Amino acid sequence: MDTILWIFVFIGTFMFMEFMAWFTHKYIMHGFLWSLHKDHHHKNHNSWFERNDLFFIFYAVVSITLFLLWKYEGLWIGLPMGLGIFAYGLAYFFVHDIFIHQRFKLLRNANNWYAKGVRRAHKMHHKHLGKNDGECFGMLFVPFKYFKK
Repeated sequence: MDTILWIFVFIGTFMFMEFMAWFTHKYIMHGFLWSLHKDHHHKNHNSWFERNDLFFIFYAVVSITLFLLWKYEGLWIGLPMGLGIFAYGLAYFFVHDIFIHQRFKLLRNANNWYAKGVRRAHKMHHKHLGKNDGECFGMLFVPFKYFKK
């Protein structure tokens, strides 16, 4: 029973992070912390790093804190939650930074319907260069209107 609960918490945390990605992107990144996210939409720098990468560090700190609470305080839920946040961050980095933005030159030839839909949706978001009007969505639950055969 403990294993099933652990798996449920892990999957639930992973799925909740999809909501958090949408919420953070819409209300924080395109809101009061636009100054950190702006360089993701406007490439006005020559660095591989962006100020926008600080959002990744925030969630990494949350995940590490949960691991530490599990290890040193015996908070059992800290491990599956920390792993859920870590797994989502890894998936997000893989899809957003590697697959979509090609920060590493991998997966350039992925051409199935899901890959095209994710790229199309993200391109529509980046079509709007300002703080407002950019459609915000998560990584996994992209609106179906972007998927065409």
